[in-house]
Amino acid sequence: MTTVLPTEAEGKPKKREKYYVTTLKRLFTNKLAIVGLIIVIAQVLLAIFAPFITAYNPIAQDLANSELPVFSDGHWLGTDNYGRDVWSRIVYGARISLVVGVVAVTLGLIGGIILGLLGGYYKRLDSPIMRIVDLLFSFPGILLAMLIIAILGTSLVNVAIAISIWSIPTCARIVRGSVLSVKEKEYIMAMRSMGASDLRVMVKHILPNITAPIIVFATMRMATAILSTAALSFLGLGAQPPTPEWGAMISQGQDFMWSAPHLTIVPGIAIMLTVFAFNVLGDGLRDALDPNMNLEQ
Repeated sequence: MTTVLPTEAEGKPKKREKYYVTTLKRLFTNKLAIVGLIIVIAQVLLAIFAPFITAYNPIAQDLANSELPVFSDGHWLGTDNYGRDVWSRIVYGARISLVVGVVAVTLGLIGGIILGLLGGYYKRLDSPIMRIVDLLFSFPGILLAMLIIAILGTSLVNVAIAISIWSIPTCARIVRGSVLSVKEKEYIMAMRSMGASDLRVMVKHILPNITAPIIVFATMRMATAILSTAALSFLGLGAQPPTPEWGAMISQGQDFMWSAPHLTIVPGIAIMLTVFAFNVLGDGLRDALDPNMNLEQ
């Protein structure tokens, strides 16, 4: 019976554990990234516990108390022109923005990873896949999303689909570039020489080794997805009244800029903070996961 040395059996897990620990240490030394992480966690908690931290129905109207200013009794962020509590609508709006963002980014990642893996691994598929990607890149992102929504119809579901399609080409390019650099490594060539199937090589050996750029892309794409959702809703192509979505709230409040400026300022600040948080968190993850900064792993 062959005895496996502890260093052979445990070396890889220990190396991976050390990599994760070092990555977290690098991330937590980035103060701006920690601020972003705290804001993201706060937004997630708001979205999850929305029914427990709000006292009013976000779509219930109370015309007798319309356009109350901030710090009003019982409405610390005031009310809108229909008497709806702004704090409740902001909190429930976080739920909508995060759900749409996660769905859009996830669908975009699935499509982009599949195209990137196929294009990077198979030379005969590389050219046609990249030409499709180039075609998608030829459209400005927001215009492409508007075109897709015009075809599919106006709804938050179609907004998520449009943003996901918009995300596919960038993700495909990132994955393809990573696959091209990884597939020539010795361990990949060794697996292929041992008779491992292409699917196994791509899924089991290549994909786990290109997760760093994918994670960074997904984090920063969340910021783009949330901002795009707000922009499309502002234009009337996303959330429809009385849905408490941040972009739609700004659109509805723009007619009351002088009498009730908080109707646009408050959701604008919510969008700004969330986009800022995901961007700086993505920057921090990029620095922490940079292989050139982890050469000792």
